[in-house]
Amino acid sequence: MSPMPSAESTPASAHEPDSVQPTVRPTQEDEVAAAGSELIGGPLGRRALVGTSWWTPVRVIALVAIGMFALGLVQKAPCYNGAWFFGASSQYTHACYSDIPHLYQGRGFADGLVPYFDKLSGDMEYLEYPVLTGVFMEVASWLTPGSGNLQDRAQWYWMANAGMLMVCAAVIAVCVTRTHARRPWDGLLVALAPAFALTATINWDLLAVALTATAMLMWARSRPLAAGILLGLATAAKLYPFLLLGPLLVLCWRAGRWREFGKAFGGAAASWLVVNVPVMLFAFEGWSKFYTFSQERGVDFGSFWLILVQNSSDPLGTDTVNTIALVLMVLCCGGIVALALTAPRRPRFAQLAFLVVAAFVLTNKVYSPQYVLWLVPLAVLARPKWRDFLVWQACEVAYFLGIWLYLAYTTSGDAHKGLPTDGYHWAIGLHLLGTLYLCVMVVRDILLPERDPVRRSGDDDPSGGVLDGAPDVFVLGPPARSAQSAVHDDDPGKHFQVEWGAARTGDGSH
Repeated sequence: MSPMPSAESTPASAHEPDSVQPTVRPTQEDEVAAAGSELIGGPLGRRALVGTSWWTPVRVIALVAIGMFALGLVQKAPCYNGAWFFGASSQYTHACYSDIPHLYQGRGFADGLVPYFDKLSGDMEYLEYPVLTGVFMEVASWLTPGSGNLQDRAQWYWMANAGMLMVCAAVIAVCVTRTHARRPWDGLLVALAPAFALTATINWDLLAVALTATAMLMWARSRPLAAGILLGLATAAKLYPFLLLGPLLVLCWRAGRWREFGKAFGGAAASWLVVNVPVMLFAFEGWSKFYTFSQERGVDFGSFWLILVQNSSDPLGTDTVNTIALVLMVLCCGGIVALALTAPRRPRFAQLAFLVVAAFVLTNKVYSPQYVLWLVPLAVLARPKWRDFLVWQACEVAYFLGIWLYLAYTTSGDAHKGLPTDGYHWAIGLHLLGTLYLCVMVVRDILLPERDPVRRSGDDDPSGGVLDGAPDVFVLGPPARSAQSAVHDDDPGKHFQVEWGAARTGDGSH
């Protein structure tokens, strides 16, 4: 007798009916995930009860995300004893810096000032954050005790923000887990991302990231109006989410889905206006501070522009940098549009979303370490490959350490504890190369769809909603194959089954 096949090696058809699409398990298709799973007992078998018991992928990943977030809070522990206030250098050497406690006093929350309406003392006359982020900051100040010394109140303010941001982190992990219905375990990449845990409480970016992830989930569920509303709210919290309307426009153009794009665009515009117009009408100067500050801000940490400026005897002015950065971004977007309209198969929404936000990150005049949060969910949905994701994350962790060591060097006086300028430039270069590497892999997947991990599993565009499986109506270049036939061509076994089934019906085509 031949030995009974193991649960892991048994074909999906042995356990699930033909009408049910099996869940894709990373340990079966990704060698790095399979090797890493040995730490917790080895690859998941097909008869495992995960998904049919209480321990569903969504619950497991949400708990892992909360656990990693908690580890990030522990990593900030060296700053709890006052380093945020009395140890300017130690908050950098311990890599526990956060904007949150510093801005509690610096932006008037400790004094009960109303964002955008009340003027601040010093050079920063008004809060320089978008309206919805300002609301988030204000709510956290309401949860902060109003009595006690300033240091204790600032620490309470940080803890209140951390609790609210933890909810955002869980929402992001859950949304990514549910966006690709057959690939829920890809959400573990978000939950376990080290740069995600390290940077989650530096600033308030997780609010915009959570709203963006929820918007992408709504689009994947073919609810364009809800997706647009959430995307507009995300843009009211941070500027970058509006960039996702560009990929939606190009993909809907190629698929002829103008009505759905119109709903998404209209919903985004309406929700952004509902949040912003009241503040614009009654406190325009305070409302506009975010936009004027972004324009007037000079070259800053993390960008390739900083390397150029610090190595130039005649550095470029801010206006010149703004113009060149805008031109570079427009050129990148033009390349992405050309790629989307000429690719052999219509790119997936998540792929183009990642590329356009990555282009913004790479060409911008500043890259704060928490900006990696913008890219993590998009990277997971665009290319759920553990090796490439971890390579990129290693580069981002190196940059996270590099910027704090550089600031320690510049604030430690004659002691010069930390990383000198040249070393910091190498850290910036590593971040840029890591992001470019992931961009190259995503572009390769678009040009060679058979290399795309998502499409190799038999899907077309799980995050695409109405675009998933839709035929093309506008393509530059040779006519593209339909999404459905391309899926079959990528899988010879499926192609054979379709043709053999057609022959049995006697339709005369074989």
